[in-house]
Amino acid sequence: MIGAAALGVVALGGLSALALSGASARTLRVSASTVTIDTVSQAVFHDFTPLQGKVTPKDTLYLDALEGGQVQEILAQAGDRVTKGQPLVRFHNTQVERDVLTGEAYAAQGLTAAQSFETQLEASHAANERQLDQIDFDIIRLRRALDRRGGYEAGVFSQEQIDQFKDELDLDLKQRPVQAATNKAQDDLRRQQLPGIRDEISRLEESMSKARDRLEDLVVKAPMTGRLTVFDLKLGQNAKQGDRLAELVPDTGFKVSADVDEYYLPRVQVGQTAVASFDGRDVRLNAIRVYPQVKNGAFTVDLAFVDKEPPNLTTGAAVQGRLSLGDDKPALVLPAGAFLERSGGDYVFVLDKGGHRADRRRIKIGRRNTEQVEILSGLQPGDRVITSDYEGYEKLDRIQLK
Repeated sequence: MIGAAALGVVALGGLSALALSGASARTLRVSASTVTIDTVSQAVFHDFTPLQGKVTPKDTLYLDALEGGQVQEILAQAGDRVTKGQPLVRFHNTQVERDVLTGEAYAAQGLTAAQSFETQLEASHAANERQLDQIDFDIIRLRRALDRRGGYEAGVFSQEQIDQFKDELDLDLKQRPVQAATNKAQDDLRRQQLPGIRDEISRLEESMSKARDRLEDLVVKAPMTGRLTVFDLKLGQNAKQGDRLAELVPDTGFKVSADVDEYYLPRVQVGQTAVASFDGRDVRLNAIRVYPQVKNGAFTVDLAFVDKEPPNLTTGAAVQGRLSLGDDKPALVLPAGAFLERSGGDYVFVLDKGGHRADRRRIKIGRRNTEQVEILSGLQPGDRVITSDYEGYEKLDRIQLK
């Protein structure tokens, strides 16, 4: 029964009047022709999400200025195919050239000194060995001379000559251990010093090589074979060290970068499969990376081609497809509609048996795609539901259909 208070009539977005038909039932009368009605049914739920993407290079290399300077010569243009090691641009940098000359001179001076010291050590080692060999030779020679003279009769050789041989032999025998000890001490020292000297020589040679490399860095070369996609330099232009010069797409193939509604972010994982259409032919894809950052209500997924890449792929070409989120299984389903945006899947308006009114009913939904919504509770097979836009319905309890 209607209460004592008068019925209030409120205009609502061009729709029929909102009336109170009871203490708590807020009702809106609308034309049946303005709403969409779908039926709940037992059916196979296809667990997927649509993909809207584009073809992008699998890899992109960014070329930065290693030294910088003034652009002296441009040797390639954007769009050119280049090979690994091909010169792209040559810079002129007076400061780098001056630094290289100074560094080379310093390194060369140090290298000469280190090599000279190494030569002196080796020469001293050789001289010491020769000196010890000479003493050993003299000892053998003098012993043989004395042995020969001892076998002759007295008077053939003078005693003075024999004494002289003995004195020389005694001296050599005394000098030999001294010379051997000196040789060992100097050789030990030489062995200790040589690694450091050779390390210094290697460091100086590397320093000279790096100095020359700085000159080589004034010529920017392609690090891989591919196509220059961004390259906009002018003669005479100045570039600082680290400035971005170009982008190079190597011949490593393509991938698909697709945007997916943020609703599916918790369910999208690396390894899931997708199907997309290229020139009227379905091609299998595989999710290789999921970017969790959400922008404009969507996040990005990178997908690789499972089989051979389709021919004639071009960067930026539009791609449409479906990403599988799970197996297709029987479920209680309702066709998807605009009602989800307003209700969030928390409630629907269910028609009575006569189809003249629809009452608000709380429901619980599970998975959904662009075509279907999985119903977990609140509805039964055969229920008819308004699935069009619920704008203006947020506070209603009932919709009266005319």
